[in-house]
Amino acid sequence: MIIGFEAKRLFQNFSGLGNYSRNTVNLLSEFYPDNNYLLFAPILTNLYPLPHNVAVITPKSKFSQRFRPFWRLYKVSELLKPNKVDIYHGLSNVLPFGLKRSGIPSVLTIHDLIFLRFPEFYKKIDTMLYRFITIRSCHRATKVLAISQQTKNDLIELLGIDASKIEVIYQSCDKKYYERVDEIRKKAVRLKFNLPEKFILCVGTIEQRKNQLAILEGVVHEKLDIPVVLVGKPTEYKKQLDEFIIESEIRKQMIFLHQTNSEELQTIYQMAEIMVYPSFFEGFGLPVLEAQASGCPVITSNISSLPEAGGDAALYVDPANSRQIGAAIRELLTDTKLKSELIQKGLVNSLKFNDQAVAENLMKMYRALAAEHS
Repeated sequence: MIIGFEAKRLFQNFSGLGNYSRNTVNLLSEFYPDNNYLLFAPILTNLYPLPHNVAVITPKSKFSQRFRPFWRLYKVSELLKPNKVDIYHGLSNVLPFGLKRSGIPSVLTIHDLIFLRFPEFYKKIDTMLYRFITIRSCHRATKVLAISQQTKNDLIELLGIDASKIEVIYQSCDKKYYERVDEIRKKAVRLKFNLPEKFILCVGTIEQRKNQLAILEGVVHEKLDIPVVLVGKPTEYKKQLDEFIIESEIRKQMIFLHQTNSEELQTIYQMAEIMVYPSFFEGFGLPVLEAQASGCPVITSNISSLPEAGGDAALYVDPANSRQIGAAIRELLTDTKLKSELIQKGLVNSLKFNDQAVAENLMKMYRALAAEHS
């Protein structure tokens, strides 16, 4: 079987959608090496080393190289039959026009509909554009893959997509997070980022939806004298954090990290006392699994898809209640029995999302689609 992938973010995105794209291709390449995988990418970068059974197709004409979005949305569908593609999978919310005319069955991964749940976090024009592209792509797709039950529910409720067309397949947790790092590497990372012996951690873009301000408010309310490490790309929202930090005089407790590679993040998870993730809404919430696989206890929100990710192995809080968040942090810092319990349960829970299970579910879906359209 030859499986084609829309691979823009695989080569151009360092976090969420990029990680999902790279992990998906990697695990299929590993567990089903007899297939061939084609990546249709507007730009080729060094971000992704190609496995032996993976090839890349990029724009060839000067026009397509100059107008890469046009190539991605309109020309890719013309390249599928000549390359003998059996299934085409859009990994990040978009499928090209003309796909139905090709007769090739397609899968579209929808990560979330946050732009509809929380339009206030987006520019109006962006919300309109995302809605248009998502609806059109869902209708073009033979099968829509939702990364959580929450996302499936949103597709039905907010876009009116037929439930029978949607399949839920969870993300996998990168296997590196299960691997324990040694003290030498911990020491090197500690020195590089000037990290303290003990700290609480939050991983994710520093934006309003991720709700990092509530962590700081909780820490101040509980008078917790422990450093807070925020790992993620900053946005305008960071100004609110900075104002609160100055007003509350907790500058000495705060550490912001932006450019960390995956090995450094793996190490930071394993050094943290707690990972706190009080997001208002997630398509899935992969940092919850990454922390659990790393042996780091998790506090996260009791809404959205986060209970799906955390299972029975997280301490759940109301993300709108910063005092509850602070109390939960204090509880985990002082209750060693509860902390140990969550660490053990977290490791078990994270194993439910292993690579092989995800790869098997994906391949089962591909084969069923190929058989229906043969």
